Amino acid sequence: MKANIHPEYHKIKVVMTDGTEYETFSTWGTEGQVMNLDIDSKSHPAWTGGNQQLMDRGGRLSKFNKRFGGLGL
Repeated sequence: MKANIHPEYHKIKVVMTDGTEYETFSTWGTEGQVMNLDIDSKSHPAWTGGNQQLMDRGGRLSKFNKRFGGLGL
């Protein structure tokens, strides 16, 4: 293998949306950094069956519903 071409692999802490924490190895960030997740398997509609409400960031969801709400999709 070539030297100095691979990313550094180190331990980080991951905090899920419900506050659950675990440590894992990653190439993200630096040693000891904390990754706070906005969406994970406990809050994403793909894994929860679609019962969760999506967050309306910047009014995009309400703008979409206003524009296409009458289509009955």
